[in-house]
Amino acid sequence: MLMDAVAIQRLLPHRYPFLMVDGIVELESLKRIVGIKNVTINEYYFQGHFPGKPVMPGVLIIEAMAQTGGLLCLLEIPDRDKKLLYFVAVDDARFRRPVQPGEQLRIEMNLLFWRRDFCKLAGRATVDGHLCAEATLMCRMVDRDMAGAEPAATETADSTK
Repeated sequence: MLMDAVAIQRLLPHRYPFLMVDGIVELESLKRIVGIKNVTINEYYFQGHFPGKPVMPGVLIIEAMAQTGGLLCLLEIPDRDKKLLYFVAVDDARFRRPVQPGEQLRIEMNLLFWRRDFCKLAGRATVDGHLCAEATLMCRMVDRDMAGAEPAATETADSTK
């Protein structure tokens, strides 16, 4: 393993219960990264999703993809402790197979485009070689100090009504 959870937490701001990457097993700088998420019955969301038939929520698979892709980008930023990555868009998301407790999610992210504060990544999440989810993610890098200062686009649009 190239990075364990402790090393990941040095780069990502996420913490329990929202850290969705347990390890990094492959890394090609500015190209691709492969992360692992060990899905256990102890995950907080299984209590209600779904009782008697636990399934990892698709939005959390997408979040695991975003965190893994975020690591790829943050590794290249010298002042990464002063930055955050925000979702700008999620395109072409497809969920092919449920992810259940006891499975290991393999998250493969490929960097498609990166310019200044914007990146685009294509990702796939698999279990034992079977495709579970895929999506294209776009993120914007912001300064942590300014992270809450800008109103969301929907807030701006709604304020004119």
